[in-house]
Amino acid sequence: MRSSMPKVLHGVGGRTLLAHVLTAATQAGGAKIAVVVGPDHGAVEAEAKRIVPQAAVFQQRERLGTAHAVLSARKALTPGADDILVMFGDTPLIRSETLARLRAELAKGAAVVVLGFTPADPTGYGRVIMRGDDVIAIREEKDANAEERAIAFCNGGLMALSGKHALTILDHIGNANAKGEYYLTDAVAIARDMGLKTAAIETSEDDVRGINTKAQLAEAEAVLQKRLRAAAMDAGVTLVAPETVFLCADTKLGRDVTIEPNVVFGPGVTVEDGAVIRAFSHLEGAHVGKGARVGPYARLRPGAVLGTDVHIGNFVEVKAATIEDGAKANHLAYIGDARVGAGSNIGAGTITCNYDGVAKHKTDIGKGAFIGSNSSLVAPVSIGDGSYVGSGSVITKDVPPDSLAVGRAKQVVKEGWVKRLRQVKALGRTLSKDQDKTSSKVSPKKTSKETAKTTLKKKPKKKS
Repeated sequence: MRSSMPKVLHGVGGRTLLAHVLTAATQAGGAKIAVVVGPDHGAVEAEAKRIVPQAAVFQQRERLGTAHAVLSARKALTPGADDILVMFGDTPLIRSETLARLRAELAKGAAVVVLGFTPADPTGYGRVIMRGDDVIAIREEKDANAEERAIAFCNGGLMALSGKHALTILDHIGNANAKGEYYLTDAVAIARDMGLKTAAIETSEDDVRGINTKAQLAEAEAVLQKRLRAAAMDAGVTLVAPETVFLCADTKLGRDVTIEPNVVFGPGVTVEDGAVIRAFSHLEGAHVGKGARVGPYARLRPGAVLGTDVHIGNFVEVKAATIEDGAKANHLAYIGDARVGAGSNIGAGTITCNYDGVAKHKTDIGKGAFIGSNSSLVAPVSIGDGSYVGSGSVITKDVPPDSLAVGRAKQVVKEGWVKRLRQVKALGRTLSKDQDKTSSKVSPKKTSKETAKTTLKKKPKKKS
């Protein structure tokens, strides 16, 4: 990946690759999660614990192959389990329904179930060798002969093992291959030697799409976005230009929500029924109430909570603030660390001055308040219910309910001042032109002293 960040901590759809895999595992019924990491990967362990707090984490100190990695978690396998699913942290597009299909084959009596796919180009993939419905073996391309390389059905990497036989099969895997590693794929042949049933199911290439480069990361993002958009529209969301809308894996959209072009959703966004998100808006960590309207060109940052029928217009930013039912901020405003009461109106150019250089402070605006355009509310400050703030005010003290607050300099009018200014400027231009004419008569090659002498010589002598 050419990155200082561990591969599985890169993101797709607002989640890390690891988070996608662990989420799919839990959704498929995984009761116990074991995560195998390399040495000195504390950040990966922390992410695993964040997603699945009860997950057990094990280290693989030597990279000796996929089977060796699985056996690094032997303590998690020893108690026994009905099903064991082996997944990879860099395969984020695997779906829980695909994992459920693997488990279904185990329930039918298979000891090993392989997840396969048929790629457009099989080069580099291990081949799944079938005999009827049974899997005979999985052959890595480096170890495959010409006939085996001609097989189009390839190994997707993920595998399901019967808990009853898993450890016995894994312990029999050796390293007699081109790389001298312990391949999990050898579990198929070993299970057959033990007289156990093996099976394979086929899925799409996208399901098992692995990520090793930034280009592949972008490809996975495109696949996930296509899935998320399709799911949203199936649920009753209107996407005016679907290909321009970017969703997160956890984005929650209600029925009859309309999303205009070029909208970006960051993590943690919920939009309730009937809301409209207009073009070029960006939302992250926000809750949008029923029937609310956001944008165009609006930004909702983490902690923004909009009530029913709230209007947030163009070039309005809301952060860590609650905007109650029916309130409006239609243009050019910043509302941070605040509460705006129901039915209040925030005028254009209004800002809550929430940061004093050391700490954040809260602004509380009551119900039905009217904040005039270009006002600055210096927190901590409270504006009472039904109060008015005059346009252009700087409010530093609390305003009681139903009061008018005006905090601006007294207007001064000086009649004729501009006319006199223009006359002065015109005179200045005339003097400047006269000075230019005088200076042009002096040779540019002469020094200032020479110019002074020449000027003095030309002056007439006074009579004695």
